[in-house]
Amino acid sequence: MAYPLEFRRDVVAVARQHEAPLHRIAKDFGISEGCLHRWLRQAEIDDGLRPGLTQIEAQEMRELKKRNRLLEQENEVLRRAAIYLGQGLNPK
Repeated sequence: MAYPLEFRRDVVAVARQHEAPLHRIAKDFGISEGCLHRWLRQAEIDDGLRPGLTQIEAQEMRELKKRNRLLEQENEVLRRAAIYLGQGLNPK
């Protein structure tokens, strides 16, 4: 289940206040503690406090990989078409 970005930010902001244990915050917001840990880790990456891909970089990477797969498929279709069309051009 994907949660809205604003909801994630609110949960992370509450967790960063350290006013309650993480398991309690997670339960109060209806998410798992592991999910909360991932959100906190990603927030640290996004804030430049921890190395890794920011959410924007990760999204760009997903889009580039998707585009690359599409281009590879298109290239394969063109390669097969060239082979097929080239079969009738064998001079004797």
